[in-house]
Amino acid sequence: MVERAATEEVYQRLRVYLDGLPGGYPSTESGKDIECLKWMFTPEEAEVEIHMRMAPEPASAIARRCGKSEEETRSILDAMVRDGLIFPVKSGKDTLYMAMQYMTGFSENQMSHRMNPEKAQLGIEYGEESGFLEEFARQKQMRVVPVSEAVNVTPAVATYDNLRDMIRQQDIISVTACPCRVVNEQLGKACEHPIESELIFGTIAQYRIDNGFGRRISVEDALKIIDEAEEKAMVLAPVNTQEAVGMCLCGSCCCHWLRGLKLQERPADHVQSSYQARIDPAMCNACGTCLERCQMEAIVEKDDAMEVDLARCIGCGLCLPTCAEGAVSLVARTDMPAPSPTYMGLVARVAGERGLPMGKYESLMNKSSLPGVIKQFKFLHKLHIGEPILNQMAKRGMV
Repeated sequence: MVERAATEEVYQRLRVYLDGLPGGYPSTESGKDIECLKWMFTPEEAEVEIHMRMAPEPASAIARRCGKSEEETRSILDAMVRDGLIFPVKSGKDTLYMAMQYMTGFSENQMSHRMNPEKAQLGIEYGEESGFLEEFARQKQMRVVPVSEAVNVTPAVATYDNLRDMIRQQDIISVTACPCRVVNEQLGKACEHPIESELIFGTIAQYRIDNGFGRRISVEDALKIIDEAEEKAMVLAPVNTQEAVGMCLCGSCCCHWLRGLKLQERPADHVQSSYQARIDPAMCNACGTCLERCQMEAIVEKDDAMEVDLARCIGCGLCLPTCAEGAVSLVARTDMPAPSPTYMGLVARVAGERGLPMGKYESLMNKSSLPGVIKQFKFLHKLHIGEPILNQMAKRGMV
């Protein structure tokens, strides 16, 4: 009985810890939040995770905080790496370890590689009961960019909205099974969209490749995946940064993020998107093709023509390339700020909106790319000053 109570207690502490990271992990009255954690983490892993930080550090530092030997801690950390729960950083012959938030973070690895029907159903029920789907949509960790045929608009699409140019600049690209579609497949609700449709770039792509969560593809392969996605009316949704991190190719049939957006009364208020669609009623023949392709139910028929409900339009541009009459155009939104320059800046912005201390450092973190942060901490740990610096940063809520 005492052992069971101790096990429950460590998962409760883990939930509180995860909720203190930028993206959060809300509780539920039913206990489904804890049930989800139990299949993702062993009790030993939960105890170690609680003592980790969102910055790379050696096993020895984590071991000192959690009261375990370095050997035991490293063994647990390596198992967590294999299960996609934490982010490893190679530093010479050593490995540094970095915590990830729930979403976007380790949840995608769990959904795409550790799923079965029972886990899938539990995850869906947790997301619905906790309200996390809607909360994640409101956090704007993802953004929407227009499809390729819609990029020739006035004013010109910003460089961070031109995905094809962004992809052409990448040295390392991985493709992974879409976690949301994997979940739906496990529930017997497979859709017609291709399963491999999550593209990751750079440092995180290499991590995915090295640990079996993705496979390396060429720039040409990635562009072909984008072509197929546009043809099948999938929304192009990169991480909401100017720094290239990764992107999903989404449909509201499966995508948890799009479903969360669609549940909003005004999806346009909760999405980072530089454009919205307009339909010229004088040119529209009311064929309905755009209505069928829209993922947000943002197009309605009115007075023998189609009309865009701007409160629901997320600016994906899927309605534009298939309009035979050329009645659809994209118009720039004047109320939309630029995406966060870096991924670290994005998580700091989300943290600030949730009232977490990390948010106070958003401007600083907007100057720090993820590869740059990793490189910096590798250097500091080689000088044996990384641990005291991290301790001071942790006291300030920076990591």
